[in-house]
Amino acid sequence: MASRVSADADTFPKLLVRNARAFGERPAMRHKDLGIWQTWTWAQVLDEARAYAAGLHRLGVRRSDTVAIVGGNRPRLYWSVTAAQMLGAVPVPVYADAVADELAYVLAHADVRFAAVEDQEQVDKILSVSDRLPKLEKLVYDEPKGLRDYDHANLRAIDDVIADGRKALAEDGKLASWLDAEIAAGKGSDVSIILYTSGTTGQSKGVVLSAERCIAAAMDTVAFDRLNERDEALSYLPMAWVGDHYLNYAQQFVAAFCTACTETRDTAMADLREIGPTFFFAPPRIFEQMLTRVMIRMEDAGVLKRAMFRYFIGVARRYGEAILNGQPVPFAGRLLYALGLLLVYGPLKNVLGLSKVRVAYTAGEAIGPDLFSFYRSLGLNLKQLYGQTEAFLYVTAQPDGQIYADTVGPAMPNVDIRIADNGEVLFKSPGMFVSYFKDDLKTGETMTPDGYVKTGDAGFFDAKTGHLKIIDRAKDVGKLRDGTLFPPKYIENKLKFYPNIREAVAYGDGRDFVAVMINIDLTAVGSWAERNNVVYGSYQELAGHPLVYDMIAKNIEETNRSLAEDPVTAGAQVKRFLILHKELDADDGEVTRTQKVRRGFVAERYAPLIAALYDGSAEADISTEVTFEDGRKGSISARVKVRDVATVPVKPAMGKAA
Repeated sequence: MASRVSADADTFPKLLVRNARAFGERPAMRHKDLGIWQTWTWAQVLDEARAYAAGLHRLGVRRSDTVAIVGGNRPRLYWSVTAAQMLGAVPVPVYADAVADELAYVLAHADVRFAAVEDQEQVDKILSVSDRLPKLEKLVYDEPKGLRDYDHANLRAIDDVIADGRKALAEDGKLASWLDAEIAAGKGSDVSIILYTSGTTGQSKGVVLSAERCIAAAMDTVAFDRLNERDEALSYLPMAWVGDHYLNYAQQFVAAFCTACTETRDTAMADLREIGPTFFFAPPRIFEQMLTRVMIRMEDAGVLKRAMFRYFIGVARRYGEAILNGQPVPFAGRLLYALGLLLVYGPLKNVLGLSKVRVAYTAGEAIGPDLFSFYRSLGLNLKQLYGQTEAFLYVTAQPDGQIYADTVGPAMPNVDIRIADNGEVLFKSPGMFVSYFKDDLKTGETMTPDGYVKTGDAGFFDAKTGHLKIIDRAKDVGKLRDGTLFPPKYIENKLKFYPNIREAVAYGDGRDFVAVMINIDLTAVGSWAERNNVVYGSYQELAGHPLVYDMIAKNIEETNRSLAEDPVTAGAQVKRFLILHKELDADDGEVTRTQKVRRGFVAERYAPLIAALYDGSAEADISTEVTFEDGRKGSISARVKVRDVATVPVKPAMGKAA
């Protein structure tokens, strides 16, 4: 593992020095600020990071200190990661939208002494819990707006820290020599970063990753997808998430491509169109949202445009994936597809910002087969990967030309996978974590005696393709009372293909039938309400509308027909559903910061509604605590309706698990 990484490129600061020498004038970072794209070359990034590191050293940052990074995707926050690593300190990114309590937990658990934050909001959150952070000494911030009158005894602007460091380097040759020696002294075995898990199953854990393992993993995937200095990626996903650190930091440093930071999370899709990246990653929910916007716009389009869109999407479904995979297609089919590319697919990809994409990935959770096929049928080289924070992301990925909607690909180069007797996926990988920070017990529980990592996911290798199939979280896959296999995530992903459904939570383990709780998509359903003269004043009012229930019922019935086509899932059709009166929210602990449902917590919080789904009730009362953006608590009450839906009759034997 370590032997594949040379000593002169076994840390990210060393890679930065290499890139500045080899690709000094090529763009390394872009950032859209006040509507204008600014660009830094690799040489400029090295200059900024060195000055920043010198400034941090003068503030007191020392080797092995932990430095929190809190905020959106901004160059100075990425440079905070690099500057800390130059000094041998350990960066600890934290989700920007974390409420004060979550922030306090991570900063206290990680023994953070310094924090680099984006703006006043993050400063205020940290100051509000400062009594719980006895080791925190200083804050540096990127955006000065609103902070002029704050006490700056332990508060500095990042620009000032960089300017101070640059001046000190220019005036003190010994400091410059010392900093270069510190960078050179970094070892591949050093802790490179601590990434906290999303906490799907409980309290977040700090995943300790070493430099050489991170770089070895990135080297494999850069080679796998032939990434190089001419590629460009968009940075818009949380910096605290392993996907962003892997794709927009580790791979960037290894391949020397350019990373473009969006102006805000809200402008990400507009910025995507302006940048036109060649390498793009998005979790399924982003692709779902993009498709929802497309479908809403088509509903508002004229009759002729709608008819043309539907016709050529049908053509794409018949021939698109085969053409993308290089398979034989009749001449008439190729001709129709070429016409569709001119009139529909090309303009659509351009509107979405995907025209230049050479490689696109999705991961984080399973993507619905229909959604996956839709994008590939347009000619987008969308692939799936499977990974974890503990693996430093990639465990499997789909090679070009071997793309299947229901698999996540074979093991990546230098990754070893085996399936435990209980069906759990185990792996060894170049990027596998060192340990959980300050939690040897959990580390031991996650590792097998012979050094494999337990993923907690149930899966198997497909006999036909040799690719891995992930069924669900091992603990979540269950059976109905009659023995029918119950894969909740599989059912939920099928439901979420519909633009009207933003989130679904399925229940059925040990029950007589499957029931689901639905979150509607406010954008899609709100647009539908406007077109159909349905008046509403809030999410809660729209979610409870009878016509909305009718619409969701049709979506579920179509899903049931799809489930009935597979003998394994035919008996797991949805029989009852309800639409939740509020959106599941990370601030309320119902989903993680990466939007994964905390199934057990949701079951406990909405127990009266689940009881109503199974006791035949037509409605149920619920009162739920909510957390506002400023951290205040409140409650929301509702009477939620419960509906039956039609299922497709199947023979009892067809519903049994194999």
